[in-house]
Amino acid sequence: MVAAPASLESLCINSIRMLAVDAVNKSNSGHPGLPMGCAPMGYTLWDQFLSHNPKNPKWFNRDRFVLSAGHGCMLLYALLHLTGYESVKIEDIKQFRQWGAKTPGHPETFETPGVEVTAGPLGAGISNAVGLAIAEAHLAAKFNKSDSKIVDHFTYVIMGDGCNQEGVASEACSLAGHLKLGKLIALYDDNHITIDGRTDVSFTEDVLKRYESYGWHVQHVPNGNTDVNAIAKAIKAAKETTDKPSIIKITTTIGYGSPNKSDTAGVHGAPLGEEEADLTRQSLNWSYGPFEVPQEAYDHFRKAIDKGAQLENDWNKKLEIYKEKYPQESKEFERALRGELPENWDKDLPTYTSDDKGLATRKHSQICLGALGPNLPELIGGSADLTHSNYTDIKGETGSFQPETPEKRYLHFGVREHAMAAILNGIAYHDSGLIPYGGTFLVFADYMRGSMRLSALSELGVIYVLTHDSIGVGEDGPTHQPIETIPSLRAMPNMLVFRPGDGNETSGAYKLAIINRNRPSSLCLSRQGMPNQANSSIEKVALGGYILEDCSGTPELIFIGTGSELNLCVEAAKELTKKGKKVRVVSMPCVELFEEQSDSYKEEVLPSNVRKRLVVEAAETFGWHKYIGLDGDSVTMNSFGASAPGGTCMEKFGFTVENVLAKANNLIG
Repeated sequence: MVAAPASLESLCINSIRMLAVDAVNKSNSGHPGLPMGCAPMGYTLWDQFLSHNPKNPKWFNRDRFVLSAGHGCMLLYALLHLTGYESVKIEDIKQFRQWGAKTPGHPETFETPGVEVTAGPLGAGISNAVGLAIAEAHLAAKFNKSDSKIVDHFTYVIMGDGCNQEGVASEACSLAGHLKLGKLIALYDDNHITIDGRTDVSFTEDVLKRYESYGWHVQHVPNGNTDVNAIAKAIKAAKETTDKPSIIKITTTIGYGSPNKSDTAGVHGAPLGEEEADLTRQSLNWSYGPFEVPQEAYDHFRKAIDKGAQLENDWNKKLEIYKEKYPQESKEFERALRGELPENWDKDLPTYTSDDKGLATRKHSQICLGALGPNLPELIGGSADLTHSNYTDIKGETGSFQPETPEKRYLHFGVREHAMAAILNGIAYHDSGLIPYGGTFLVFADYMRGSMRLSALSELGVIYVLTHDSIGVGEDGPTHQPIETIPSLRAMPNMLVFRPGDGNETSGAYKLAIINRNRPSSLCLSRQGMPNQANSSIEKVALGGYILEDCSGTPELIFIGTGSELNLCVEAAKELTKKGKKVRVVSMPCVELFEEQSDSYKEEVLPSNVRKRLVVEAAETFGWHKYIGLDGDSVTMNSFGASAPGGTCMEKFGFTVENVLAKANNLIG
């Protein structure tokens, strides 16, 4: 697209700046400095390069734009408003950071159409963008033909010094360089300011040399305040570099235009104030009042509406031709875009009887992935360098996603747990029907927690395959034995936490994880084997908790078990039954789903008049007290584990039938 005349260009750029100043001033909260400094790069990108349709924010083949420096969200809101997105009207700008507004304090994809990712914690956005670029590359390799490209878009990012200091960005960008993601372009706002002041108090590395070593194409625009032509030239060169991702360092002045606060930490995260805003208007020769945008600027920005409609119309014509030439591929492509699962996708999920050999649930997980793989082509994922421990490979699949083979769906994330989670989020954000999963040891969920939280917050159906779920890990010792991890994941809103007790429950967990596209799932899986239960089933997992073994009449005691400890409850119940005791065993593979059942069902499973209850789980007791009550007890952990064989650890910490029986007898006499 041809650049606007200089005077109109300046008018458009200053419209962005002053909307940010006015919105932050009105809310008396926010970050005006970044939008003021980044306005030229934001304008240039959106005006000359970004393919998008303001009237259809979900048009599939749009370029994805990620504001990784999410605190500067008024830059994004201003661009959305000015280019004609219905989601951000001028009244929404005026309601910045207020209750119910479409302009929250950081971009949230579930709140504001046009926002691609929930970029809250620094570094998350650029890492999500790697996932977006992986999704584009994978789908392009899978569906495009030599005579028809229906998947063909870029992922653009604006990131700051803070993003480049966060470790997750380093992890993700290292992998992006290895994968040669040529359609990923990052614009780095090099303004030398963070909250503590100038960056040289802690950050003096040569960022471009680091990215060059990652395998990125690097450029520098020394004057990002006014040199729009140089910014445009750099973006053009980045687009033409197809064999590696690109980063453009654009040196700017934070708070550009503010006479007294620009280039200081004072403009990073605080309003300019009315007096300084007036001085800024004078400095920028801005003769308009608060929230006033000149019509000439609106007219130019709103050209994006017709341009976007034409881009989508042209793509739709391509898609129609593609459908005629490649009916099978187009049918799968459109089904996935609609978010529809294939027919009978779950038909091969295995079921078991008590006669079948007991396995570790991580092994059952591998069997499930092998069963799902052929019937669920949108399944894509891998492991953080633990494939042969997590068993996350898909049986029958050969090769992995590499620069030469992006059509493959197995991802080697390397020893980069946090980046893995953020990249999985990015794949989910791509909104193309892909179902991402990733594996590591459960204890390393602590490395991923920031991005797991964003999965839950943003309603992303990411599947976390978390193996080695207890002190049963054994010899690796307490550093690798998760004690508090499962309870802490259960404390996270909108996260499904599954701890299956056998093969049927593992299959059920996978089925529910696949079905739930708007909430992430954590599958907590054992290293050690466990028997298959006679009365478990795939279907019962959907209830969250259910009666596995029962007695006639009202029970005297209810066992509640999960995972490998479920069988301890079953065996202890058998012994008590022999002695004439009335005992019930409840399996609780997913507390969250149990809590969502009707009150009558929950009362049926856990009658309020049965107050003697014993929870058995090799994890911290936190969270179980609502089921234990005042008259119950637990066999749980209240310390870290130890280095010894897994069986020895379980015995020493009391996870034996004998100890469970002793606790039960103490309860019921």
